[in-house]
Amino acid sequence: MMVDIQGLTKKYGSFTALDNLTLSLDEGVVFGFVGANGAGKSTTFSILATLLSPTSGDAFINGKSVVKEPKEVRKLIGYMPDFFGVYDQLKADEYLDFYGASYGLSHAERQVLIPQLLELVNLSHKRYEYVDLLSRGMKQRLCLARSLIHDPKVLILDEPASGLDPRARVEMRDILKHLKSMGKTILISSHILPELAEMCDEIGVIDNGKLIAHGNVATIQQQLQGDKRIIVKVIDQIERARQFFEEDPLISSIELEDTNSLAFNYRGSTDDQVQLLRKALLADLPIYALREEEKDLEDVFMAITKGADVV
Repeated sequence: MMVDIQGLTKKYGSFTALDNLTLSLDEGVVFGFVGANGAGKSTTFSILATLLSPTSGDAFINGKSVVKEPKEVRKLIGYMPDFFGVYDQLKADEYLDFYGASYGLSHAERQVLIPQLLELVNLSHKRYEYVDLLSRGMKQRLCLARSLIHDPKVLILDEPASGLDPRARVEMRDILKHLKSMGKTILISSHILPELAEMCDEIGVIDNGKLIAHGNVATIQQQLQGDKRIIVKVIDQIERARQFFEEDPLISSIELEDTNSLAFNYRGSTDDQVQLLRKALLADLPIYALREEEKDLEDVFMAITKGADVV
């Protein structure tokens, strides 16, 4: 496995910022770390980036310990913090040249690599622009290029889309998809949940320093304990339909949405749902639509962090 986190804990006095976090990720996985502000995402990423020491536990990047072998770990990772500094008096290519030299790349290597990185992040046309004249989205992409300068195996991106407008978010997402196709292992955090669902192979939900769910979005949705939300539409006879569904012991919280539709919570299985529809048709109810209201990632997050029984 490329990333192996074993019982990471970080305490500040009596406050526990990170509580016994354990997680393993294979090479090439794109992992989305979801949580509210202050949940422990940045603390985790700072430890993985060797910028913060854990109170207990350890983490390994391609077998190298962040606690015992931080210099080796830094060669393997590219880290993009949620707040980063840029050198305003440098041009974009000079900025990358500085970091390339810091990683020990030769002048000849840097001359080849920098144009490639700028093309990757769609900044070739800004190569000779001063950094302080770039938009926020361009600065974000330049910082991503900086984190790639030494061709790391693992990217740790803390809120990379924070503060970006919709177009800049799309550009950032497209770049991350390309990096995924290159086989990079990517850890990306966000509190804006839908932007993670499309690009991530796995997500983890962290709340109050604890990892409370881990898996792909579909798996986590299946693990949620709670009722399905069913929407039924009828041509007419809405009151008769309401009375019919009220008699089913698996149905609760029936609401009339309009003159032709109602909604209710349903705790039955898929087979139970089939039988329910069959009974409704045999009762000659004029149903022309019945569907389950899908939960998106926002719904999943809200349900889990309210204490749903998920492992």
